[in-house]
Amino acid sequence: MDPDIEAACHELLLRLAGRMPDQLLWRYRDWLGEGAMTTLARTLPRTLLKHNIDLDQPEYRLLVAGLVPHGADWHQVSSTLGVDETPENRYTFTGGAPDRVNSVDSVSALVHATLRGRPDVGEVRQSWRHRDGEDRKRVLLITALAGLPRLTGELQRVLRVLGDEEPSVEVMPPRFDLPAYHRAALASSELICTGAVDTGHRLAAA
Repeated sequence: MDPDIEAACHELLLRLAGRMPDQLLWRYRDWLGEGAMTTLARTLPRTLLKHNIDLDQPEYRLLVAGLVPHGADWHQVSSTLGVDETPENRYTFTGGAPDRVNSVDSVSALVHATLRGRPDVGEVRQSWRHRDGEDRKRVLLITALAGLPRLTGELQRVLRVLGDEEPSVEVMPPRFDLPAYHRAALASSELICTGAVDTGHRLAAA
């Protein structure tokens, strides 16, 4: 896959966190990690329109760069461009796990074992997302230098095996222009482990 196209798709899916339903977003990230670009190009623009998710200009350019080369419907793509405003974060984040999580956190332990000292990985953090009427949800926040879509897919599969059917895994390049959702999540996050590389800054200070 063209690395520029892959990077555009990955960044767009990062920016849709907290805006697109989790049950859809994780699946699109899984398809990207598997290289299923034709499927992604056919379905993502239609989903954005169905759920009234407007894209700003930078996001629209990412959609065009990532999916038009793989056959996305141009009319659907052009219809996703909305008002050029920064999307607001609708969630609150906390660092502490909810009471129902056991004192021995199997997810954190497995993520630690999987990513500690791993090449191309920087910090690995987690936060807990919540808002009225919803259960608290774990959000993993990772910096990585390469293979971001594949690492996302790998960690999503790990979380699904451990019972999270709609995993939230945010794998970010080290100098990513953080949306409000990610800034809020990182501000209340806790460090799980670090990989083998210095990605240039601590995520929590981004």
